[in-house]
Amino acid sequence: MVLFSGGQDSTVCLVWALQRFAHVETIGFQYGQRHAVELECRTNVLEQLRKQFPKWGKRLSEDHLLDLSLLGQISDTALTDERAIEMNDGGLPNTFVPGRNLLFLTFAGTVAYRRGLNVLVGGMCETDFSGYPDCRDNTLKALQVAISLGLDAPMTIETPLMWFDKAHTWRLTETMGGEPLVELVAEYTHSCYVGDRSRRHEWGYGCGLCPACDLRRDGYNRWVHS
Repeated sequence: MVLFSGGQDSTVCLVWALQRFAHVETIGFQYGQRHAVELECRTNVLEQLRKQFPKWGKRLSEDHLLDLSLLGQISDTALTDERAIEMNDGGLPNTFVPGRNLLFLTFAGTVAYRRGLNVLVGGMCETDFSGYPDCRDNTLKALQVAISLGLDAPMTIETPLMWFDKAHTWRLTETMGGEPLVELVAEYTHSCYVGDRSRRHEWGYGCGLCPACDLRRDGYNRWVHS
C-alpha cells in the first residue's frame, strides 16, 4: 500500500514498489490541503503510469482516497490556510501539519489490513531537511511497531527516500524508468505548496518560490549538472 499524494516523492516511491511487488494499491488523503490540485494530479499520474509503463500497470491495483477533512479543520498551518509560508517560534516551518503522517500511516495501515496487505510505502525523507518531526526515521520505526501491535499483525513501513536528497531522487527516477519516467514526473506530478500549475519549469509546475519548489528545482539542477 503506497501513500500516494500525486507529488514527486510519492510517485517515485510508487514506481519503487511496482518494481518489487506483484500487487500494489495506492491511498491518498483529502485533508483540506491548500494545494488540493495534487488530488487531480494523482489521478493523472496513475493513468500515465498505466499507459506508458504497461509492465507496471499490470501490478497497479485499486486506488483509495480518504476524506480526512477534520485534520484541516483542526490545523492552523500554511498548508491548510491561505497565508505566507514562514518559520514559527518553535523553529518549524508553518507548513508543518501536526500529526499528519502519523494519521496517514495509521489509516493506511487500517485499509491495508482489510485488504490483506502488510507493507506500507511512504515518501518521508530526513535528508532534505524540512523540520517535520513526523518524517524522521525514528518516528516511523516507532509507528511501525505501534501499528503492528495495534493490529496484531506485522506491518512494515518502507521509506525508500529516507536518506536521499532531491538530486538522488531525480537520479533514481532516471534509473528506474529512463527519460520517459523523468518527463512523467516533471509533467504530471505536483509538489508546489501553493498549488500553482500555471508555470512550467524544466523540473515541473510550480510557483518557483515556496520551499517545495526550491527543493525540487535545486535537486533537479544538481542532478542535471552532476
